[in-house]
Amino acid sequence: MNTEKVVRTFVEYFEERDHHRITGSTLLPPPGDSVLFTTSGMHPLTPYLEGRPHPLGRRLVNVQRCLRTTDLEEVGDATHLTVFEMLGTWSLGDYEGSLSLDWGYRLLTDGLGVDPGLLHATVYGGNDQTGPDTASLQLWQDRGVPVELTVEDNWWSNGPVGPCGPDSEIFLWSGDTPPQSTPTRDDRWVEVWNHVMMRHRRLEDGSLIPLPQRNIDTGLGLERLASLLQGKSSVFECDVFDPWRRLVPALWPLDEPSLRLVYDHLRSAIVVLGDGVRPANTGRGYVLRRLVRRVLTVLWRDDPSRGLGDLPDELVPHTLDHFRQEVDPSDVHRLLLDEECRFSRLLERGRQVLTQSRFQGPLRDEDFHYLHDTHGLPRDLVMSLRQDRWRG
Repeated sequence: MNTEKVVRTFVEYFEERDHHRITGSTLLPPPGDSVLFTTSGMHPLTPYLEGRPHPLGRRLVNVQRCLRTTDLEEVGDATHLTVFEMLGTWSLGDYEGSLSLDWGYRLLTDGLGVDPGLLHATVYGGNDQTGPDTASLQLWQDRGVPVELTVEDNWWSNGPVGPCGPDSEIFLWSGDTPPQSTPTRDDRWVEVWNHVMMRHRRLEDGSLIPLPQRNIDTGLGLERLASLLQGKSSVFECDVFDPWRRLVPALWPLDEPSLRLVYDHLRSAIVVLGDGVRPANTGRGYVLRRLVRRVLTVLWRDDPSRGLGDLPDELVPHTLDHFRQEVDPSDVHRLLLDEECRFSRLLERGRQVLTQSRFQGPLRDEDFHYLHDTHGLPRDLVMSLRQDRWRG
């Protein structure tokens, strides 16, 4: 089942249950939000989860593109992407968690064809502030799905203060052998869908008070689920990466971890550019700049003649089309090339600066501050240059 069919099946299933589809917003959060990028489908809905009436009602469904900088160092494994799509559903003070979990179970098994024997759930086990989530536990036991009780792993919060509550996570077995152990003890259990019972607000003193309404907030990673449904061993093998796997290895022969980083970071950079962000030294622009420079670091590590000018024409429009971005692909490609030129000039300047006698010995913190503030050379780039990882 390809990703487009997964999306269609998901949305139609919940529309049949009186959910209204809301348009997935861009990667850019609402004005005044403290985060750089939208990290989950619930992010733009925070005011409604806190009690404001939503114009489309109390049952919602959407497909939201997200970016998580916390996953940058994990990109290259089987499940993590920097930019991805999240399928989400919400009950704004309407139905409870048991109904949400029941619908989730039925969609996975009846709608998407998942073998019930390959499912496992985790449920909040309770602590001294709140008791165990007995309703979710009972639901899974009634369905014959094995359950693991946890505490920290099944409490969701949007930070140290704010909306929070217990959650129940659904895992799908990805191993070649019959399912074994539990999700916290075997990473072949892959989390695919999280159902949060968002009932509380945590205050600065750590205490909990009830939210004005009892909400349900669920999120399901599209690429992760699609790869499992397609019998693939990683998200990079699902259908959305087909053109990348077909075109890039022949152009840039790299090992598999490096190829995955190139796929992810270039794809993510294209999406970020498509949402109007431009390279900069701070904020969102720096995240974009870092993505591009990490790609170039990998490409130039073995062959300095490689460049983004060789990127196959198909990849930029394919990515923009997939994420429903109405941007001229040639403009996006030009911005990538401009950033490549800027980075190349920075590297050359960095090599020259680091030949100065004051930088020949061990570097102190004040040296790193000077190199960054005066010459625009971040610490990680300085260390790379000093280790002679750059050639050209």
